[in-house]
Amino acid sequence: MLASLSRLFQLRPFLTMVILGIPVIVLVMVGLFTIFALKLLVFVVLPIIAVVWLVRKVFRRPGPAT
Repeated sequence: MLASLSRLFQLRPFLTMVILGIPVIVLVMVGLFTIFALKLLVFVVLPIIAVVWLVRKVFRRPGPAT
């Protein structure tokens, strides 16, 4: 089984690249998307949330005194 598979890969290098290359490309794309999503979260979403929270805290109306 392994010998015939290695012979197939030696005879058809383009097929080898397709069989082995597509999963690698998919993994690279998933990794890049994950890094992009984390950067977006850390550098865009969290600062916006922090600014909104800080503005609400500073300009909050005083509640009734108890």
